[in-house]
Amino acid sequence: MSLLEVKDLEVYYGVIQALKGISFHVERGEIVALIGANGAGKTTTLHTLSGLIKPKAGTITYQGQDITKTPGYKIVGMGMAQVPEGRRVFPDLSVMDNLKLGAYTRKDKAEFADTVKLVFTRFPRLQERKNQMAGTLSGGEQQMLAMGRALMSHPSLILMDEPSMGLSPLLVNEIFDIIEQINKDGTTVLLVEQNAKKALTIANRAYVLETGKIVMEGKAEDLLNNREIQKAYLGE
Repeated sequence: MSLLEVKDLEVYYGVIQALKGISFHVERGEIVALIGANGAGKTTTLHTLSGLIKPKAGTITYQGQDITKTPGYKIVGMGMAQVPEGRRVFPDLSVMDNLKLGAYTRKDKAEFADTVKLVFTRFPRLQERKNQMAGTLSGGEQQMLAMGRALMSHPSLILMDEPSMGLSPLLVNEIFDIIEQINKDGTTVLLVEQNAKKALTIANRAYVLETGKIVMEGKAEDLLNNREIQKAYLGE
């Protein structure tokens, strides 16, 4: 059984169809990339998976349970967390308070300190700035905080939406190294990323979205070497 199974998903914004019957799956332990141009439907897909948008048709099955109509807060409690596009940290709250909010669904409050310790091990800069207001952090640090906040809920699956957006090349490399490490530590990753080359370098498999449809799928390595993909998405 796949960790996540999406079948024939259709999403509309008013009369405009954003997702046109897409189907894909994510296996436990994988990094799966969703790549495509702006407006292809990548963020809509993640928002639908996490319960922020209700689909018109299709099913979403997570850990064997149909979550198509499940509200977002319950989905987080089931072990799926999202790192949103543009970080979306709470700027007027401290780093530590942002992390606490990431753990609001956790019933095992006694383990909170252990989880914070793990996040600080993964992101030492957050520990250095734990009492600092999140809005005063650099873009890279805010991205780390958004990732750390998602990890606080102890997810089995983490959805990452454009984690490299607006970051310097050096920081992009650091963020992708961290994503790989999070995956090695046991968290499955579904990655939406404009930097297709970088995404395909760390992913196991990938799907290519074009105007709400999946037009190609396969091993990330094969897509990385595909001439059509190189021309359309890798600038080669």
